[in-house]
Amino acid sequence: MNDRVSIAIDNHVADVRLTRADKMNALDPAMFQGIIAAGEELASMKGVRAVVLSGEGRSFCAGLDMASMANGGASASSGMGSLTDRTHGNANTFQQVAMLWRKLPMPVIAAVHGVCFGGGLQIASGADIRVVAPDARMAVMEMKWGLIPDMGGYALWRGMVREDMLRELTYTNREFSGAEALTLGFATFVDDNPHNRAMAIAREIADRNPEAMCEAKALFNEYADMDEDAILMAESVRQARVIRQPNQIEAVIAGMQKRAGVFTD
Repeated sequence: MNDRVSIAIDNHVADVRLTRADKMNALDPAMFQGIIAAGEELASMKGVRAVVLSGEGRSFCAGLDMASMANGGASASSGMGSLTDRTHGNANTFQQVAMLWRKLPMPVIAAVHGVCFGGGLQIASGADIRVVAPDARMAVMEMKWGLIPDMGGYALWRGMVREDMLRELTYTNREFSGAEALTLGFATFVDDNPHNRAMAIAREIADRNPEAMCEAKALFNEYADMDEDAILMAESVRQARVIRQPNQIEAVIAGMQKRAGVFTD
């Protein structure tokens, strides 16, 4: 990881921040590398049960740093490979900065304020939950530059945003507010202090059985592509991994005793 991203851990919650505040956390090659390195670090961390993702300074993320588009495009100028290279499983480097949040085993909550354009919107969309400031400025910005969203947006927005509205926003690159994002599906909650609200949600998640939480997220990630029979079997398989295990028994006892659970990661 580099100076573009910071991670602070407290009581099983990782507070992850984009730290290029002077450029509104715009995405340059170092930011791409820093985000991916942070994701790899989080994936290997034992004891992290929830992640809050935010941006320092005035904005969440202003999208691609257009200076990195010099000399024929981001891929050519950054040396991060061809767009069709699958450098991270099913994704290229650019897609991975958004997709990694969905791929992490623990839930991720994005706290969005200020500007959230283009690639920044796709990164936020990788989170399980998005808390957005009502006056946040958001846009599917790529068409302004003659491009299409290609950092995982089409995969992440499927089922999240009504398709006809998503088409309009993509075709026109119209800017919309955090308040409108709630009606569109880009926001889960609207809050004047999105980071505080996101941290509160993360702490609540961190107080649950971490094994069950990981299985629930994994099922959410796969069920949209399954038929009914496969979903029912996946529920059973994943439930069998957690039921009657020590953490699940502790969840029952803690609930009956009206106290916080003490879980093992």
